[in-house]
Parts: sequence; C-alpha cells; structure tokens
Amino acid sequence: MGSSSRPEAMATAEQQIEHVHLPVRGLTLHVAQAGKAMATAEQQIEHVHLPVRGLTLHVAQAGKGELGTVVFLHGFPEIWYSWRHQMLAVAAAGYRAVAPDWRGYGLSDQPPEPEAAAYDDLVEDLLAILDALAVPKVSSFESYSCMQTAFLVGKDFGAMPAYSFALCHPNRTCGVMCLGIPFGVNSSSLNTLAEGFYILRWAQPGRAEADFGKYDIRRVVRTIYILFSRNEIPIAKEDQEIMDLADLSTPLPEWFSEEDLDVYSSLYEKSGFRYPLQMPYRSMHQNKPIGDAKFQVPVFVVMGEKDYVFKIPGIESVMKDGSMEKHAPDLKITYIPEGSHFVQEQFPEFVNELLLSFLKDHPMAV
Repeated sequence: MGSSSRPEAMATAEQQIEHVHLPVRGLTLHVAQAGKAMATAEQQIEHVHLPVRGLTLHVAQAGKGELGTVVFLHGFPEIWYSWRHQMLAVAAAGYRAVAPDWRGYGLSDQPPEPEAAAYDDLVEDLLAILDALAVPKVSSFESYSCMQTAFLVGKDFGAMPAYSFALCHPNRTCGVMCLGIPFGVNSSSLNTLAEGFYILRWAQPGRAEADFGKYDIRRVVRTIYILFSRNEIPIAKEDQEIMDLADLSTPLPEWFSEEDLDVYSSLYEKSGFRYPLQMPYRSMHQNKPIGDAKFQVPVFVVMGEKDYVFKIPGIESVMKDGSMEKHAPDLKITYIPEGSHFVQEQFPEFVNELLLSFLKDHPMAV
C-alpha cells in the first residue's frame, strides 16, 4: 500500500543552519536558513499582509515560483515559522513557497468572534489567499497545467482544510501532502480515550485557559512542544492538568532550539490562545465524514512512527486498512520510523527530499 522510508543523512557542513532576525510589524522574528545556497537575496523569506474576507492575514513567502506555488498550512502549536526549512528548500528548487498564519494565529488578525471558529472559514481563507496572490483558477480540470494551480502541504489540523480544499476546489490544486494526519478518521473515536486526554480537556471551555494562565506564554509553548514530541499520547491523571506533565527540568527536543522557542513565544504573545483553542480543539465536531468523495489530485501522507497521533484510536487502522485508497486513487504513504509529531522540524532535510520528490513526480507544468 505505502512505502516506508528512513532518513539517512542529516545536516552536512554546507547545510548548517544560519540565523537572521527580521523586523516585522514591530516584532523581531528569528528565521533559520538552511544552507549557503539558500541564503541568496532572491530566496529570503518575505512577509506580506493580505486583506482576506474582512481580516488582514500574514503570509510568509520565498522564491520566484518558476515551477509553481507550494502553500504550507500549519497546525498547533505552530505558525508559519514551522515551515522555515521547507520554504527555503522549495524556493531553492524553483518554486514559490507560501506559508500563511491562519486567522487568529501568529501575525494574522483575530476574527471578531473566535468562539464561532469553523473549518469552512479556513478553506475560504485559503481560496482568498490564492486569489490575492494571483494563483489562477482553470476552467477545465482535464486540461489544466499544474503551473497554474498550487500544491498544498498541511500539518496537524492544517491537514483538514488542505484535504477539504482539494476535494472542493480540484481546479485550484495540483496535489496534497499532509504530515501526521490521514483523512477519513472519525473524530468520535477520540471519546474512547481517558478523560485526561488533552484534546478532551482542552475542548472544555475555560479548562485550558485556567491551566495555561498559571504560566507565562514561553512556558506554555515549551511544555506543549515537549509533550507533542513524545511517543505517548498526552493524558493527565484526575488530579493533574496537562501543563503538569512536564516541568522546567524536562529538556526541549534536541532539534528545537531556545531561539526557535523565542520565535514561537513572541508570536503567541501576540495572538494569545483564545482562537487556537477554538480551532482546532473546540471545532472538531464540525469535521464532516468524507462520504463517497474522491480526490482528483495526488495525495501523499507522511506519518512519523513515533508520533503520538499514530496511537490515537482510528489513525493506524485508517492508514493501513486500505480505506484511504477508496477515496484517493493516486495515494502515497510514507512512514518515518523515528519521526515524531514534528517531522518537518525534526528531520527537515529528509522531509524536504520527500516533498521535492513528490513535486517532481507531479510536475507543475505541461
């Protein structure tokens, strides 16, 4: 059904990480740059703010896009910055990399009613972003050039609008690559886990707010990154809260630096957690069954075998029982044996290889 791949080579000398700090709307944002070849002026990450459906959304961009556009859709607790390695890699290969902050996240505006968060809004925002960036619509799906449309790369809850967008707008999409989340999983399976399961806890209005409120933003982001990097599902005991599952003596993952934490913390200082707790944790009931829908574009699912999500009921069975093939005739699945929930940051060079290979297998030009 799928293929299993193992990361062979990590960073070589010429792929060491360089760091710059960019002034962006009153903040200083840290950007990691992988490789000297990527550090050219035309491949620097640029930041724009687009009017989108009554909000101003922040979008990071890199590359000229001779070969087409690749749009990166983050999850939680992430923002555009979590795609820094992939953006520079696809830009160096000739694509335009586009990474928005979802509404309510990072440098994007907060929606006026965060409690009304809906996945459909994310799909419509994505469509408006493509329009604003002049990624055109094609009139005939059968005869279109992929150079006219966009590849989508989703992670965590960002996979949901990526899948939905590809199903609803195949004439705007060349293909979909998603990390950590397959399609077709029934969200009701979450209710089979213990009461202390973090998603069930955070779905309760006020529960996470009280827990997070005991600490500063940096401590909250640090703890979530540590917990989500583990192989075990974050589940608190009856007398615990989720933030109690790690303390300051618990080290960060070796691939996640204090400087990275600085960036995430500064952006969550700006956005807060009001909308991020609504989207995704208090909106999961909105996920609609895939039904008989079929993808008309290639789909690539990448799963770390040490991603705690792999242990959530329904995830492994959907990936291995053949049900996804019924909806995606052109489906590829790759497992990363040592991969955590953050494979794009943990093994950036390897994920870049997977992504670039997928793009080359489905060229964006006739």
